[in-house]
Amino acid sequence: MVRLHVKKGDDSQFLYDTHLEAHVDDVVRDITVIYNGRLKISRICYEIEELAKHGVMLPPDIMGLTNEQVEELKLKDEWADKCVPMGGWTFNRDNIGRRNGRQPNEKMQEVLKKTIEDARAMTSKKLVQQEKLVTQKIVQEALDLLRGAVTIVYPMGLPPHDVIRKEFENTEDLTGTQASLEIIDVQLAQLWFSGKELLSGKKMKDFLGNNEKTKVIVKLQKRGSGKPAREPLMSEDERKQLMLHAYRRQEQLKVSVSSYTSTMNISRDSSKVVYIFLIIIL
Repeated sequence: MVRLHVKKGDDSQFLYDTHLEAHVDDVVRDITVIYNGRLKISRICYEIEELAKHGVMLPPDIMGLTNEQVEELKLKDEWADKCVPMGGWTFNRDNIGRRNGRQPNEKMQEVLKKTIEDARAMTSKKLVQQEKLVTQKIVQEALDLLRGAVTIVYPMGLPPHDVIRKEFENTEDLTGTQASLEIIDVQLAQLWFSGKELLSGKKMKDFLGNNEKTKVIVKLQKRGSGKPAREPLMSEDERKQLMLHAYRRQEQLKVSVSSYTSTMNISRDSSKVVYIFLIIIL
């Protein structure tokens, strides 16, 4: 198997295994789905953190309004009493006015927080250093884990306008958000290796050679973004090790020179003593 270290710019994303006979189109599609899936998990985790603090989202026509404005406009949150967390709630006002303030009890909060930690760990960038892969299956398992935790805390479900529910149903609207700029359309995705684009219609072996047991760095980006910067000749860790070796060598040379100088001084002093002793005898 060929192991791909997938990067976005200079930022490591995840490890992915393939083989030389695999079609570039299939690999690009799979990697892009994993990349976008990790972004989805990140968005959902953030929103579930807010859910644990401030409860479900307010309807769009109430969101951002003060209590006085809601009363004046005679608006009502019809979902507040339908979507109640298991075990009851305490009021914790959302200062930005997105959520209704009905915070789940501590036990349910812990369920949500623990699940967030687990989901993030399953798709973390730190897995690259641990030589662990991220696959579509793992991404889906993390999403199912998050969905299950939300169902436990909110057995009646979330309001249809809650962004968490929309994310799970793949109906989220990210128009005009930073998140929309991060997502890569599968049709516009590109993979680059060693300054060359992995072209559609080709096989991986056309770019990586014939060695199945190899590990290479590939860069994922949107079509039209230009040629990505090539990887440096040595990694940051390798550069630090080289500098450390040079420093140690320099210190060793200093010690050697110092020892040699001291030896020479001792030799000169010994010669003087012998010369004076001979004069006295004579």
